[in-house]
Amino acid sequence: MSMNASARIDELRRIIEQHAHHYYTLDAPTISDAEYDALIHELRRLEAEYPNLITPDSPTQRVGATPLEAFGKVQHPHPMTSLVDAFTREEVQQWLQRAQRLLPEGEPLAFVAEPKIDGLAVALTYERGALVRAATRGDGITGEDVTANVRTIRNVPLRIPVADEMPPPAVIEVRGEIYMPRDLFSAMNAEREARGEATFANPRNAAAGSVRQLDPSITASRPLRLFAYAVGYVEGYEIATQADALELLRQLGLSVNVDILVCEDFDRVLRYCEEWMAKRDQLNYEADGVVIKINSLDTQRRLGIVGNAPRWAVAYKFPSREATTRLLEIAINVGRTGVLTPYAVLEPVQLSGVTIRQASLHNFDDLLRKDIRAGDTVVVQRAGDVIPQVVRPIVELRDGSQQPFVPPSTCPSCSQPVERTQGEVALYCVNPSCPAQTLRLLEHWASRGAMDIDGLGIRVAEQLVAAGLVHDVADLYQLMREQLLVLEGFQERRVANLLAALDASRQRPLWRLLTGLGIPGVGAKAAQMLAERFRSVDALRAADQNVLEEIEGIGPTTAAAVVSYLNRPATVELLQRLRNGGVSMAEAAPPAAMDTTDVAEGVTSTLAGLTFVVTGTLPDMSREEAEALVLAHGGKATSSVSAKTSYLVVGERPGASKFNKAQQLGIPMLDEAGLLALASGSRLPG
Repeated sequence: MSMNASARIDELRRIIEQHAHHYYTLDAPTISDAEYDALIHELRRLEAEYPNLITPDSPTQRVGATPLEAFGKVQHPHPMTSLVDAFTREEVQQWLQRAQRLLPEGEPLAFVAEPKIDGLAVALTYERGALVRAATRGDGITGEDVTANVRTIRNVPLRIPVADEMPPPAVIEVRGEIYMPRDLFSAMNAEREARGEATFANPRNAAAGSVRQLDPSITASRPLRLFAYAVGYVEGYEIATQADALELLRQLGLSVNVDILVCEDFDRVLRYCEEWMAKRDQLNYEADGVVIKINSLDTQRRLGIVGNAPRWAVAYKFPSREATTRLLEIAINVGRTGVLTPYAVLEPVQLSGVTIRQASLHNFDDLLRKDIRAGDTVVVQRAGDVIPQVVRPIVELRDGSQQPFVPPSTCPSCSQPVERTQGEVALYCVNPSCPAQTLRLLEHWASRGAMDIDGLGIRVAEQLVAAGLVHDVADLYQLMREQLLVLEGFQERRVANLLAALDASRQRPLWRLLTGLGIPGVGAKAAQMLAERFRSVDALRAADQNVLEEIEGIGPTTAAAVVSYLNRPATVELLQRLRNGGVSMAEAAPPAAMDTTDVAEGVTSTLAGLTFVVTGTLPDMSREEAEALVLAHGGKATSSVSAKTSYLVVGERPGASKFNKAQQLGIPMLDEAGLLALASGSRLPG
């Protein structure tokens, strides 16, 4: 074994953990994603060459271990207690008065106050700097061993200290809350919904359920984070106050909430609580109150615990985000792609300072599973700025007039039969001329990512539909100057500009046409792959599902949707009317006829022979624009990582499955700057 390899592995682990600390804990990255990925790649290569040097605290071991058969039990050395709740300013003052009666008269007190994270409480044990155990609170005495899952959480150090040269404690138990940031929770739910998977009700449930997965790789795919808030016990360090404990946790490299107040003025503590009540929705995490603790650990020990709650702490709870009201009607919305979505029409109710009249019911499967019925008294929940949702019915209050809901068999807008794609939860109206879809379809058709018709926004679309001039996208290409001039706000110049934009859209590339049609599952990326393979609408319509599935990146669900959509009689008629309106149904020339060395709009062959997958949010380009750049320079853009992938282009919040698979396969990773450099013909750094 090479001593140089062993030293390099140790050095890489130290450097990677420091950079991960800056990225996930301090939110201040010190190197680019590409540089970080290169370090990880080198460490993986060395560990593959010297597998006996792999350790549980290596950054490469975060992807998840072998699935567990069950969680083991962990006895907490010191109980993980609950907190006394207070719901008014007066109740918090009464808590302080009770504590003061047990202390010498006039003893000065200081306090620590911080938002109460609504997540899953855990205890992490480090021995000589290494994370050896993670356990849930459980009943406060015994918890579940979730070590394998907690190891996958990006801002949980596998070894401490992370950045400083201070010696690690011989043993330290860190107590904290595992949560899911609200922005990452929303992005995860959007991805799950796009895949036809069930969405999570709220970040708290998502976090708790993710930590308690028997398969750690599932936990690794979820955007979990940890806030450390206390030291259960420690050997080798003396800490006198809660503030000292928080500072020690920071120094060791653990994430500690920045929204913490330490002061001696109790009136200021109360004002702090009320300030956070007013701005709780500005936080990027769910908080259901403020925790107030007496700062001195000696005072905490003297006050002790009564029942299962310490006398030295209280939770000042925020007003409830739940309310009960009557569900008047289960109504149905029809979206741009024809998806039918149920929603609740409610008897108005005040919730978090807002009057709620409607609430989400998610989808028909969720509605039936919860057995929600019109006329029910229901629990309504509102988390931050999220659309209010019906959580559950109060079954005990039913009087027999409520009837089980039956999903519709026809569209409530156009009365055409609805369909359900196998494996999906959504019902679809498949009529492309459905009035409820028309406005959003027009907006989508004219968008920059589709036919790019300047001047045709949602307000103009509303005018055209209201005037009876447009019933579907094909009608756009029959509009006349005289018809537009009678519309409010349309003068000669505006009419001329709109007609010119419509005329220009007639010769858009085939992929833009396919995107604009709104075929379920077909965005810009899939449309580009279909256009590249078939070159015309007629050729695509002639292809069967098996042929479509042969295209890398086109799965069975999308292939079935394309075949079904393009061969419906209503779609065939729409396409013919578009053709009659002069809209191009094929690419202008086959690839062989294109001059790839000097083409307008900067088309080159610098990426020829290379296959790219884009994941995450890039700084200056949308994912569709990045994929269009790849195609414009002769490369290939696909939606899934495989051994044929040349590069993974990584932005912020990359998809875990793509990122992890690329790491496993050793696929090089680029950031946006790297992609642009490669497309321009420049060599990549290093």
